[in-house]
Amino acid sequence: MQQAISSARSQAAEPVPDRRRRLSVTGSRMTYSRLIGALFLSGFLVYGVGSALATSATGGPHFLASIAAHPTVLIIGAILMLLNTLVDLGKGILFFPILGKHSRRTALGYLATMIVEVTLLDVGAVALLMIVPLSGKHGLDGATAMAHGSALVHTNAMFYQFGEMTLAAGCVALCALLFRTRLIPRFLSIAGLIGYPILMAGAIAEVFGIHIGLMLTIPGMFFELVVPFWLFTKGFQSEAYSGGAARRLDPTVAA
Repeated sequence: MQQAISSARSQAAEPVPDRRRRLSVTGSRMTYSRLIGALFLSGFLVYGVGSALATSATGGPHFLASIAAHPTVLIIGAILMLLNTLVDLGKGILFFPILGKHSRRTALGYLATMIVEVTLLDVGAVALLMIVPLSGKHGLDGATAMAHGSALVHTNAMFYQFGEMTLAAGCVALCALLFRTRLIPRFLSIAGLIGYPILMAGAIAEVFGIHIGLMLTIPGMFFELVVPFWLFTKGFQSEAYSGGAARRLDPTVAA
């Protein structure tokens, strides 16, 4: 009872501008947290659904004939994959001011890796779209058209793996900073620090023809699925979000 009365008195004694500033920071923290959480889930769904549609259209032995008759599935899939560009760039942009309070180098590095990643993924998506006019053959014999089509499918697969390597590199740096600053619980940061190197190893294996990449995405998926729900409900840790922890550890950390 006395604690409640004391708390009420301290809140009453708090200057109105300071109270408004504190409430504003809290609102900003939850807004950024939920937006970033939504983008994590959106990227997982948008690119995942797009890739599944594209794979279903190009997975058969005579996929050119199927695409010539029904190109819509491939087109929708590739467009969804391209839309992922906005999602991943949005994550890099929204994270930038939060990470920048602790390490501008990491903030810039994470944003740069997002730009490189989406560029690589977009090259693959455009390669898939090029299959649509190719499916009409346009003077090419069937074998030649099929060879070109298979090469375009392979191009998408390779650029996807290069994109995943870039994503993993950027997210390892991200998770290291999240661990140090406690912006999110450390067990989640550790999950990312374990999952993303495994994801990179899987992508490298796929490039060399060792097909274990899908299995090795599972640890990284834990981070990308659990973190959004944490951000929706709890948000970033308030002191770390404001940069207080970084200034206490190193006054020059934002330099």
